[in-house]
Amino acid sequence: MKTLQILSQSTLGLLLCLAAGGLCGVFAAPAGAFAYFVGELYLSVVNMAAVPLLVVATFFGLRQVLTLPRPAVRVGTIVGLAVALVVLCAIGGTLAGVLMMPGQHLSEAAHAQLGGLVLKNASDAGEVHVTLFGHVSHAASSVGAYGVQDLFPDNFYRVLAEGRSLGILTGTILFGMAFATLSRDQSNMLNSVFEGVYRALEIIIAHANLLIPVLAFGMAAHLTSHTERATLSAMGGFLLCLLLTTLLLGGFALAMIAARSSQPLGQVLRGLKAPLLVGLTSGSATAPIPHTIEAMSAALGFSRGIVELVVPFGSVFLRAGSALYFALATVFVANLYERPLDAGDLVLIAAAAALASFISAGQNGVATVGYTGVVLSFLHLPVEAAGVLFVTIDLICEGPRNVLSLLSVCTVIALVSAGLPSERIQTADGHGGVQPAQVLRFEFTRAQLMLAAGCVAVAASLIVLMGIGVGAR
Repeated sequence: MKTLQILSQSTLGLLLCLAAGGLCGVFAAPAGAFAYFVGELYLSVVNMAAVPLLVVATFFGLRQVLTLPRPAVRVGTIVGLAVALVVLCAIGGTLAGVLMMPGQHLSEAAHAQLGGLVLKNASDAGEVHVTLFGHVSHAASSVGAYGVQDLFPDNFYRVLAEGRSLGILTGTILFGMAFATLSRDQSNMLNSVFEGVYRALEIIIAHANLLIPVLAFGMAAHLTSHTERATLSAMGGFLLCLLLTTLLLGGFALAMIAARSSQPLGQVLRGLKAPLLVGLTSGSATAPIPHTIEAMSAALGFSRGIVELVVPFGSVFLRAGSALYFALATVFVANLYERPLDAGDLVLIAAAAALASFISAGQNGVATVGYTGVVLSFLHLPVEAAGVLFVTIDLICEGPRNVLSLLSVCTVIALVSAGLPSERIQTADGHGGVQPAQVLRFEFTRAQLMLAAGCVAVAASLIVLMGIGVGAR
């Protein structure tokens, strides 16, 4: 137990776990499979706690932000920054694809490997039926129907049980806005219940974090044992472009957070180590929520209320990593099929990638790959064949996507909290109102003291005279 605690808090130890897991996946696959199973158990526990924590954190965050000065401006700023960061990442992905040109000048072996994957998928799929008239299939209409059904669920308990974060967040925001209108006397009891739930979930996650080294080891072993080397070589240009662009944009985000928190970059990295690792290895956008809240508020000192509102909101809607991924994937497919791209096409790719990232809100893992077709369809590029190629390497791509989205969420928190030092002073329970930064002091001039003393003397004389009069009667 002590060894796991030391490893979970050591960056070098976690890197060694990743390296050892990669070797284990090649030379001792059964041991790696067992470690991956234990890591999946850890993620199940964290996701179990993350979903109710998303509800409680959004409730507390919304309640506190609504009590801050100019809450409408604050919420509008959060939404505006989220949209701007997604668009910037989509533009960055498009420009990186143009500069690095992934998918261009592939070798004959790489073309043969990618073509074999597409043909294998086509043969496994069997006969394809095409309907010219009649009702549109569910697969074709799922993208359009998904947004309405999940954004406004007709049963909050069903989406809560199914873990659909988009519907959960919508219901929680509506409930939190209504609850914030109640007086403190009316809401004290429920507020205490939520506080107890919040603390209990934090304890569960704190103990589960001891398995982070096992998670890193197991995920590295799983990747090396389930990904073909030929496929990695053929898609190597795309993967390298994705990783380098993620590192570049993530570095800018970390520098912004360090500047706003007035802390060294190393301290910021140590504070965000746990959420970054969970986001890199879990494949879930909600799993890092508890770690991110703790890191941004307790470790880096940003406003707890803003953190608790932005982190759940950003984990669902601020999908900057997905926008980058969609743009790079589209440029890769265009180069693969030798489709020239002009300035208008590049603008269209960036806009469509940002749009696809918002449409895919609430989706994780392989489900995100399907929304690449939204961008590809604008350029009339083959959607099905491209989907097959990206599904094979999605285990590697989902980590950088989640990390960039998480750092974008933290950047929004840093920018919105800037210039608000009074909000960073925490109460004893971590959820109370804003405490004053200075002790209240009374100061009087000499003339004011003499006037006050005279008033006291006159009042005392009147009291004595009244006592004498009552006694004389």
